[in-house]
Amino acid sequence: MSNKSILLIIGGGIAAYKSLELIRELARRDVKARCILTKAGAEFVTPLSVSALSGEKCYTDLFSLDDEAEMGHIQLSRSADLVVVCPATADLLAKAANGHANDLASTTLMATDKPVLMVPAMNVRMWEHAATRRNVETLRRDGVAVMEPDEGAMACGEFGPGRLPEVLAIADEVEEQLAAQNGAKPLEGQHILITAGPTREPLDPVRYLSNHSSGKQGYAIAAAVARLGARVTLVSGPVALAPPKGVDMVNVETARDMLKACETALPADVFISVAAVADWRPSISANKKLKLKDEGKTLPALSLAENPDILATISKKRKNRPGLVIGFAAETHDVEALAQAKMKRKGCDWIVANDVSGDVMGGAENEVSLVTRDNVEHWPRMDKTTVARNLANRIAVALGNPDGQQLAAE
Repeated sequence: MSNKSILLIIGGGIAAYKSLELIRELARRDVKARCILTKAGAEFVTPLSVSALSGEKCYTDLFSLDDEAEMGHIQLSRSADLVVVCPATADLLAKAANGHANDLASTTLMATDKPVLMVPAMNVRMWEHAATRRNVETLRRDGVAVMEPDEGAMACGEFGPGRLPEVLAIADEVEEQLAAQNGAKPLEGQHILITAGPTREPLDPVRYLSNHSSGKQGYAIAAAVARLGARVTLVSGPVALAPPKGVDMVNVETARDMLKACETALPADVFISVAAVADWRPSISANKKLKLKDEGKTLPALSLAENPDILATISKKRKNRPGLVIGFAAETHDVEALAQAKMKRKGCDWIVANDVSGDVMGGAENEVSLVTRDNVEHWPRMDKTTVARNLANRIAVALGNPDGQQLAAE
């Protein structure tokens, strides 16, 4: 996304504050934002905060002599690769659908020759109103991309569709829109199989052995390779995450379930084993809740059995082995040495090694080293989305796609 930019129009609504988060998230993805703040939007966020985060002047007034002399609303409307309206209020949707141009935001939307993405946020009744539905249909017929709002509790106290989508989902959609302009799909035609999240090994109907894996890194990788055109199968243990867009989901509980799902999904060109699979399971899972024994309160004995090694099993397959097998090594010490030993032991091609002694498991950031048979690349600490993008680009390069080489260079 290097050298890509958007023009962000911030509408008036309580969700306007999330536009500030969006500016920061896009900056992390190397997408620059120049912003227009509507009069109503300025009731919720300030031009100073928008300008401070974007690093650009915040435009507010159609009839500003200084702004028109410096940029001009026509040039402003064509200065970016994509125009994003977030939040897109019912009023902004109506103006855009019906060709109104009585302020800087609506005039810019009329004057632009660039693709437009609308991100609606409003009260559920307003979203479901016949006029709003009509305006959305008109915009989509005109070639404007309109995201569907999320469903949930709103600031007004009502519940239903109308909430602004999560910032990460909006940023993903922006990236997808920008990538579509390039036509760059370096992983198109590739099938990538990914595991993510923890597994749960039942002790009895109410208890299980598991770990702190959130699934965030695996889900981010699935989203990243899907955006580069891959067909993605994501085999996931239990997590509290929404499925990435355009990904085939397979939900599992135990390590044995996960292995079976992976083998069923083969053949694949790439296998990425991100899941934190439980090494052991109770050798016997009770069919009713375990109890302390009478007055003595003796703890029940816990006998463990070894779980199948999914990474080694896929790596050492004679038939249907993916051409590139990537494992993850979550270690608390001697990270690089243990990762290199794991790569040899498992028979995989790459290992992504990370130190999980801190806040990595369940956290938003990761610091990894990419261990290959010839080299070790140390990546700085970064958010998991950026780790995912970098890994997706390295995979594209490894598969010999020249577009992937360019993406990696950027």
